[in-house]
Order: sequence, then structure tokens, then C-alpha cells
Amino acid sequence: MKFYRPLVTVSLTVALLSACALQAAEVREPDEKDWYQHATFYQIYPRSFQDSNGDGIGDLKGITARMEYLAGLGIDATWLSPPFVSPLADFGYDVADFYDIQPEYGTLADMEELIAEAHRHGIKLMLDFIPNHSSDEHDWFVQSANGVAKYRDYYIWRPGRQNSQTGALEPPNNWISVFGGPAWTYDERRGEFYLHQFTKKQADLNYRNPAVVEEMTKMLSFWLEKGVDGFRLDAINHMFEDAQLRDEPPGWGAPGTYDELDHIYTKDNPDTYNVVYGWRQLCDDFGRRMNKTIIIMTEAYASIENTMLYYEDATGTRQGAHMPFNFQLIYDFRHDQNAIGLKQSIDFWLNHMPARHTASWVAGSHDHSRVGSRVGLEHVDQVLTLLHTLPGTSITYYGEEIGMLDFKDAQLYDNRDPNRTPMQWDNSISAGFSTNRTTWLRLHPDYPTRNVAMQEAAEKSTLKHFRTLTALRRHPTLVHGEFKHRTVGPDVYAFSRELHGEDTLVTVLNMATSSRTVDLGDFVNLPARLTVEIAQPMSNYKAGDEVDIHQVTLLQHDSVVLRAVVSGASVVRLSLIVALLAAVEHLF
Repeated sequence: MKFYRPLVTVSLTVALLSACALQAAEVREPDEKDWYQHATFYQIYPRSFQDSNGDGIGDLKGITARMEYLAGLGIDATWLSPPFVSPLADFGYDVADFYDIQPEYGTLADMEELIAEAHRHGIKLMLDFIPNHSSDEHDWFVQSANGVAKYRDYYIWRPGRQNSQTGALEPPNNWISVFGGPAWTYDERRGEFYLHQFTKKQADLNYRNPAVVEEMTKMLSFWLEKGVDGFRLDAINHMFEDAQLRDEPPGWGAPGTYDELDHIYTKDNPDTYNVVYGWRQLCDDFGRRMNKTIIIMTEAYASIENTMLYYEDATGTRQGAHMPFNFQLIYDFRHDQNAIGLKQSIDFWLNHMPARHTASWVAGSHDHSRVGSRVGLEHVDQVLTLLHTLPGTSITYYGEEIGMLDFKDAQLYDNRDPNRTPMQWDNSISAGFSTNRTTWLRLHPDYPTRNVAMQEAAEKSTLKHFRTLTALRRHPTLVHGEFKHRTVGPDVYAFSRELHGEDTLVTVLNMATSSRTVDLGDFVNLPARLTVEIAQPMSNYKAGDEVDIHQVTLLQHDSVVLRAVVSGASVVRLSLIVALLAAVEHLF
């Protein structure tokens, strides 16, 4: 019977190799991802980043001079809070000229130089675009107030109504400004009230006038031609109001505050989405001509259902923002947060997000208290670990990479000043931000001991932790890897990123105020021993340490990223090969 054994061997060999090939074929290779889908974004508040001319105010040349620093941080893209001409009633969010630069910040030529320098360092540059309103000092508003026919309907004007008891002229309805008080101001030039959902210096544009949409779209095209890589659309869900201007029903807040009313007529109007979809089409068309991807990010404090419509319409046929801002980590990551709440917060976004879209993770901004002040300095490194290893994009506010804090005594203009203080570069005059001892906002007094230079020199620091994380974000597993997460008891949150043919990475966070030892054995396809890839500065581990999968010990508020040199697909293929060799050996 020996004459047929080789035939059996060959047949078995072919069958096993075919099975191995089939297993490989069943593992779908990851789709190619565009740059923004795994990017590290960094927000710069221009007044506070770097002063180049000694006037105590940050400027564009200052940002240009620090581009080497940003490249060294591992930044892929930066977005600037608005640098446009403005009377600065809301520090640039009240634009008087969308086509030019505020003189304190520089010139149009300075902006062009900044864009070029960013691109030279491989960094995309995005602008903060404020579509809802303009300054009342904008030429459009001045002409509209004076009744010039072309601009008459560029803004929302109404005659007002007379109080039946006092005879006084009152606003046309009960709408309240986001900052409190009436959302209407009377202008004597026109003899009517104009709408402003923010300060009275920020007059709402009338998007029911096609000419306004055309003008704002033209402005976007202008900056695209200048080379910007995208836009953040500020306060986007305020763009349209109820055409009938009906009174809004009672809310839950104190009298005179924004929350006194339920804003069903001044926010989240469905017409807003059509404008965003149109601007997405503009960016896509321009990007195809220039062979690059131009992105849109949207800022909207809205319900999760309304927020998701910025990604795409209900049918999935019209695309909108590449990334609506996700503020869940700002809302939900608290000083006393536990692992269960954190997982629920992350699930909340991911479970609502349409398929094949990208999540963004935001831990701070110019409108929110800094991480160290909001949840405690002991959580800063942990938040950075989470932010940079979750699937999608990370968005970091300047200074968070060194754990900057709010400075309440700096408050001069409004209650957001404490988190807008100048960047702390070193321990020299004005923290290296300016040569002037007087800066537009006072520096946090901890700058001599909390600054970039000191953290560069330290063996371990938040800054160095940030850099190791941004470097790891380029690993294929973090770019393409499947995401699985779970809680290990109420205090430890862990998630794995797995990719066929690549090492698996596991992030573990201890949310408790004391040490925890946990078993990660429920994560499948992991070996018994894992290697510490990244440990935050105060961890009991260091990079390169080996740990037992069944006994991982983390200090209070600790976090680590572990590497497993294994993948599920590799294990299956190896098993098939071993079976093949054993079968062949048995036959002979």
C-alpha cells in the first residue's frame, strides 16, 4: 500500500495549506485610513502661545517660530482660534473682517508664512470659522443697520413689540442670549431690534438669505486657496432660528439665565445640516483638485442624536463633518469617576456614531477648565494616555502636554480667562512667552516649576509622556486595530487594540485612589507575559518591564500601555502549520 501514501501526503498537505490560506483570507485587511482619522490635533489660542514682538500678546510669527516644537511633540494638525480682524469683544469670535488678520496677530503675509512653515514640518493647519454671526462692526452689519438694500436682510431684524401696560418697546420675543439677558438689541439707525445669540457685539447672520450662504462659502474658498487644510465650525447649531420667531417654552434655569428657556426654536434647526453638507461638498471638490483631504470639524452642544447628524444625513448619502467634536471626556471624566462610568461614556459616543466614521476625543479647549484643574493634577497623565490610545483622533489644548492649570486670579475679561493664560515655556521673564513683563493675561505663578524647559530636562515628565504617546499613535495597531474594552471590577478600565499580523496593545487605567491588582486574562489571544510599552511618569512600572497577565498592579490613578507580541491570526496559522507537520511526520 506504500504506493499511495505520497498521494495521501500531498493531498493532506494541499488541504491544510488551503485551510491556512482560507483562514488568512477571512481576516479582512483594514481599510486605508485618511490622515485625519488617526491624527493628533493641537489647539492654539493665538493670544497666548508665543509673543514675537514684545507687546505681551501672542501672534502668528510667534506660532511660526514654535513650529519645530509642535513637530517634536508629534502633532499632525493644529487649529487656531480665530485670528481674523475683530474688536475683540469675544477675543476673535466676533469677526469684523473674515478676509484679513487682526493687526495684533500680524498680517495676511504672516498667515501665509505660518501655513507654509506648518506644511514644511508636515503639520496641517486649520482655522476656526465662526459662521453663526459677525461683529456689529463688520461692514455688512453697518450697511444693514443703515438700510442699504443689498445688506438689508443679511441679519435678523424685527420691529419689536409694545408693552400693553407700560407702552415701552420690547424685543420681538422672549429669546435669551447664551451669556444671559435678552438676545435682542435695539439699533436706532434702523429703528429695529437685531438678534444676537451671544453678546450684543455678535449679530446673528441670516442664513435664510441665499446671499449670506454664498458670501460665507466664498470666504471658505478664499482660505482654501491660501492653503489651509480645513475648518472648525464654531457654535454651528445656532445658525438657524424659527422663521416665525415664536417664544420659547420654560426651561429649568434661574430667571434671566440661558437655561431659563428650553431652546427649541434657536438651536438644532434641521436647515443647519444642509449648509454643513454643502460646505463638505465644497471641501471635497477642492481637495480632489488639489489631491489632498480638506476636513471639517463641528462644535455643537447638542443631543447625541442631533450631533450625529453632523457626520451624515439620515440616509447616509450626504456627508457633513469629518469629526463632530466629542466632549464626553470633558463632561464625564471627573475626579471621582470610576471605570464603569468611563466605559459608559466612551460607549455612549461609539454606539451612536454612524458606521465607518471617526471618533474624536477632546479633553480641553479655550472654553473649558484645564484637565489638571477640572479633575486634578494626579489625573493629567492618565487622561493623556486615554486620549491618545482610543480609536480615532485626539485633540489637545495647548499647555495640557505639561499639565498647565487654570489661574483664577488672571480673570480680567470673562470667566474663561483662567484657562487661557500664556504658554509656559521656561522660567525666564514671562515664562518665555514674551520679553515683556506685562502680558495680556497674567501668567500662572507656578510657571517657574511647570514649564516646557524643565520637563524637557527631567528624566520623566508629562511632556515626555505625551511624546511617547504621540509616537505610539503611528503604530499600525493604533491606526487600524480593532477596539475591545471592558471594566475589570469597578475601578480598572482596560481596552485592547488588535490587528492581524501586528502586536496587540492593551491600555489599562486605575481610576481608584489606591493601588489595584487585576487579572487581564479575559482579553483573548494574549500571552502569559506582557511588556510595558508606556508607563506614565509616576507609575510603578517603566517601559520594558515584563508583567504577568494575571497580576497587573497599578498605583492610584495610574495608567500603562502593554504590548503583547502575538496576534490571533498568527496563532491560528501557526496551529495549522504544526498540525500539517505532525500529519506528514505520522504518515512517514
